[in-house]
Amino acid sequence: MPLLFPGKDKLVHALDAAVALREDHAVAEALRETLAALIVDRDVQLPALVQQPVDGHYARRELYVSPAHGYSVVAMTWGPRQGTQIHDHAGVWCVEGVWQGQLEITQYELAEHVGSAYRFHAAGTQLADAGSAGALIPPHEYHTIRNASDADIAVSLHVYKHSLERCGIYLADVQRPGWMQCEDRTIHSDPLPGELTTH
Repeated sequence: MPLLFPGKDKLVHALDAAVALREDHAVAEALRETLAALIVDRDVQLPALVQQPVDGHYARRELYVSPAHGYSVVAMTWGPRQGTQIHDHAGVWCVEGVWQGQLEITQYELAEHVGSAYRFHAAGTQLADAGSAGALIPPHEYHTIRNASDADIAVSLHVYKHSLERCGIYLADVQRPGWMQCEDRTIHSDPLPGELTTH
């Protein structure tokens, strides 16, 4: 059963208009502006479940998949100090908006890739407040996200070109300091109301 929440139709209509532009950079810029506007639009309220963090990892809940355009809308809930490792989006563009709280986002550029080994350099860190939004378009997709607060929950909304099922996680290579190894990961979503399976 589709998940309903106040303002969902308004959100979907706005996202549809942006994604209909088709060209990746145009879509990403339109979505960035659209998300920033939707976050402060009192008509749109994400479901209450996005206030519920999950112990041990940030929560990832897919709220909507467009039957017409294929894009996916995912809400992420970040408990205090929860975050990601360096990761990619498997070549899929994404636009991310901070719905609540503050997130620390660090982008990385690929400096060198030899066989299965990768070396990155940090390209800048920003503290993103509620209402801010940014785009990640391959090949500039390597990043980390972290809730830097010791007490507050943060919520972000992510729009992907299509449902993201896999990504690369980059882990330190203990045998080659300064280098990382990519681990292919299957992406799981936390259950929505009425779903019986958990991941």
